[in-house]
Amino acid sequence: MDIGSRDNLTLAPPPRTRRGRALTWLVTALLLAGIGAAIWLWPASKPAPNAASRAANAPVPVLVSTAVQGDVPIWLDALGTVQAFNTVTIKPMVDGKLLEVDFQEGQEVRKDQVLARIDPRTYQAALDQATAKKAQDEALLANARVDLVRYDKLVQNKYTTGQTADTQKSLVAQLTAQVQGDQAAIDTARTMLSFTTITAPITGRAGIRAVDAGNIVHAADATGLVVLTQLQPISVLFNLPQQDLAQVAAAMKGPTPAPVVAMNEAGPASGKVLDRGTLAVLDNQVDPTTGTIKLKATFPNPGETLWPGGFVRVRVQVAIVHDAVTVPPAAVQRGPSGDYVYIVKPDNTVSRQAVTVGHQDADATILSAGVQPGQEVVTDGASRLSDGKKVTIAPAAGQPAPPPAAAATDKAAPDKPRRKHAS
Repeated sequence: MDIGSRDNLTLAPPPRTRRGRALTWLVTALLLAGIGAAIWLWPASKPAPNAASRAANAPVPVLVSTAVQGDVPIWLDALGTVQAFNTVTIKPMVDGKLLEVDFQEGQEVRKDQVLARIDPRTYQAALDQATAKKAQDEALLANARVDLVRYDKLVQNKYTTGQTADTQKSLVAQLTAQVQGDQAAIDTARTMLSFTTITAPITGRAGIRAVDAGNIVHAADATGLVVLTQLQPISVLFNLPQQDLAQVAAAMKGPTPAPVVAMNEAGPASGKVLDRGTLAVLDNQVDPTTGTIKLKATFPNPGETLWPGGFVRVRVQVAIVHDAVTVPPAAVQRGPSGDYVYIVKPDNTVSRQAVTVGHQDADATILSAGVQPGQEVVTDGASRLSDGKKVTIAPAAGQPAPPPAAAATDKAAPDKPRRKHAS
């Protein structure tokens, strides 16, 4: 092969190199097309500024309540312990064999009902002996008195000395005292005999029997036969902070006893009222260790819903505020500068209003200043509000939603929305 032929072979591009260049151009064209499409479609994916503005300015759905004016009771809440009105441990007062037990465990017993009997024979014999001794001494006393009358006549007629009459008078006095002592012994023996019949000192419920019939019981026994508890009426002990002492003391001096309500552990929000009673006792000192005052309330407990040893929620009414402006507790918000509420204006915008809370409990909040009766305050949804924010008043739980016609009217006339009040 000559030199010219070799030059021609070198300058001609191979077929494989041409295919690689074509593939590179194709990939480059596709990348450019993708970038162009992304640039073209990117503005469409962004939200329109006017749509975001409309979402930010959309009315906030809230629940409202109307501030009302009237007489409001002031309640103080506490946790109390139920205590039997009276508790008696029945113990034997004499020694002997327990012959019978005349009650059932858990039975309701009446006052003076026989509960048990102890063998009375020993005590009956002691009574008989004391009675016989008195009869003997009474006979001696009668004879001594007759002799004294005789000696008095003999002294008057000077047949004997006055010393003899005085001696007889002393004997009569001794026998008189001895007869009186015999009567005291009879009373003691009769009392001891009566102790062999054990009766209920109060009306109450019997507990678990501690001693069975047939056992020997003693007056010095540490444990009794049974414990009786009086459940009607019944007491509840509870404590309040010493800051409430002035209100409680004023309630105790009122013309009528302060009302007290006993509820189950759920409390005032969803608790069940177990019984209603009155405040009975205010302790005479403040507990220095806890800074609280102890109180006792009395309840009639007709259905025996209160049981000794149980825990209950206690609410005591210490005063009544007349013509007070009240709102639900959820309406009052706390901020760095104090308490405030959101008041709904007629144009369905809200205004932040500072308030002064006079008293607050689970039922209502008394406002001393800031809100007038009849004004609507926001009770739910306040976290999304600001001063001047537009709101829509949603129906309260249990109330029907607005009908379609009303909804259409609201859309047609946004400046005069249909208002729904949630109390």
